[in-house]
Amino acid sequence: MQAKPKILVVDDEPSILTVMEANLSKQGYKVHVAEDGLMGLEKAKCDTYATIIVDYMMPRMTGLELLSALKELGSEVPVIIVTAHGSIEQAVQAMRLGAQSYLTKPLNYDELFTVVKNAVQQNYLLREVKNLRQVVNDRYSFENIIGSNQQMLEIFDLIRDVAQTDATILIHGETGTGKELIAKAVHFSSPRKKETFVRVNCAALTETLLESELFGHEKGAFTGALATRIGRFEQADGGTLFLDEIGDISPSTQSKLLRVLQEREFERVGSNQTISVDVRIISATNKKLEEAVSKGLFREDLYYRLNVIPIDLPPLRKRIDDIPLLAVHFTQVFAEKFKRPVSGIEPKGLQFLVEQGWPGNIRQLQNVIERAVIREREDKISFKTLSHCIRISSKVNYQYFINEDIPFNELKSELINKFEREYIDRVLKKHHGNITAAAQQAGIHYKNFCQKMKKHGIEKWDYKSGK
Repeated sequence: MQAKPKILVVDDEPSILTVMEANLSKQGYKVHVAEDGLMGLEKAKCDTYATIIVDYMMPRMTGLELLSALKELGSEVPVIIVTAHGSIEQAVQAMRLGAQSYLTKPLNYDELFTVVKNAVQQNYLLREVKNLRQVVNDRYSFENIIGSNQQMLEIFDLIRDVAQTDATILIHGETGTGKELIAKAVHFSSPRKKETFVRVNCAALTETLLESELFGHEKGAFTGALATRIGRFEQADGGTLFLDEIGDISPSTQSKLLRVLQEREFERVGSNQTISVDVRIISATNKKLEEAVSKGLFREDLYYRLNVIPIDLPPLRKRIDDIPLLAVHFTQVFAEKFKRPVSGIEPKGLQFLVEQGWPGNIRQLQNVIERAVIREREDKISFKTLSHCIRISSKVNYQYFINEDIPFNELKSELINKFEREYIDRVLKKHHGNITAAAQQAGIHYKNFCQKMKKHGIEKWDYKSGK
């Protein structure tokens, strides 16, 4: 059951306190009273209120003095000033000091109820925003990014250093390595953390749409521009703009982006009015921009503007010591999300995860653990459950895994493993788990076939149970 909002009423007239307490209590509020400003200040220090109603004229401490004292304490609780001697000057003074509302006696209680309701709602929203901001700060603080690998520790140190500056950052890493998470960690560890973090996926938009997305457009600037629209640069003013897959933007957009980086100003599409912004730029790519520059596909001057602080994220296969940490973390996250009684991963399962190639990096590992948490019926995720979920994760077009950033032999080995795993899975399904029949069809000796099953975590129970 939701607790009643608490209201503090401060007035030096006992009869008014009695009447206000009775009327506000009938409206569902829990009412505390104080007979002067000093008593009210002490109560406000010791308890949490949704709003405070204060008389203007009181002995020892006036309503405005109480209001000022609350502000000095850092209180954000809405304060309603009530007076029997109302004047425009008093109202202006009260509002300047931060009063939420100003009412005159004798009170119209319908008006008071409306003002109190609005003040309580305002206080609720302020607390929600504050809590949400704290959740975001906690979630994206770099201290909470999982990793004990030496390369990741060096990246954490780098984030700690550059977050306090406005230096432009270029993050390089394969798909699924957590580039956006690093960008958010920089933003939410910086002085700009209370401002907006705006993300643009440059690869998902055509040249025309990307230009409009970044810089905005005026009404009628092109077919379909039915109204003026501000761009992402304007939305991110004061905050951070994250340009994901920056290597995919066209030469024309590269030129316009270079100007913004140099001069911090631009024009909306279809406008001659120059707009100035204060934006920190963090960009990311899974491409080697140095090679794109050498081939004339990416502007050299733009590259150097973007690459002031480079951050190179290692793929998951290069930080295998982090795999158990990440797997356990994702297990806890998804167990809580799906209300599943799963508390960890059995040792054999963790070792199995470490031995995988993870071409899809952290994102693939996260998907596998999510699937395993949903399927597991015991308190620990088993090797059997993980091996089954890995096979499901592997049943995709191999073209997805052709990544030129991975050494040839390493990628070849991983693709061969995936081919073996899926082939054996299919032939066993065809023969309903009969290993002898499956090995004969595959043309592989029974013993070798069993060894491959063991290597890939395949067991007959998967097929006899119809999974």
